[in-house]
Amino acid sequence: MTAARVVVMGVSGSGKSTVGQTLAGELGVPFVEGDALHPPRNVALMAAGTPLTDDDRRDWLQSLADTLARAAAQGQGVVISCSALKRSYRERLRAGAPDLRFVHLHGSPALLAERLHARADHYMPPSLLQSQLDTLEPPAADEGAIEIDIALPPPAIVAAVRRRLEATR
Repeated sequence: MTAARVVVMGVSGSGKSTVGQTLAGELGVPFVEGDALHPPRNVALMAAGTPLTDDDRRDWLQSLADTLARAAAQGQGVVISCSALKRSYRERLRAGAPDLRFVHLHGSPALLAERLHARADHYMPPSLLQSQLDTLEPPAADEGAIEIDIALPPPAIVAAVRRRLEATR
């Protein structure tokens, strides 16, 4: 399989980091935690319960697109976790790597809320979940995203993603 460039997307609590890290390990490519590239101002806004605007996300998305572009230019694979809530955000990321694949992790609002309330080590408060769900534009059919329900255990999710990636390479 050629070097895959993948963004694992979804709202907070969907398991992007868990799935992304495991997928990257199985594919033998680097994993980039998208949240780690947020500027301090964005982190402070989210920690205070303030939803980010398109302007707030602009430089962050560009840094992720630049990471994807470097990997593509070097023929290397990479897996990035990123909410990628809107089609315009996904298009910006895809500009960095035209062959980019998206894995959309989705689930019931109740399960997402349960996960957010259970984690204590993240700046994103559960109060922002509804804002993310309201902003989310699920990938359209022409985007070719791999859609996965988060009710599945992470190993099953990663296995399903790998099968889909291999089938479309």
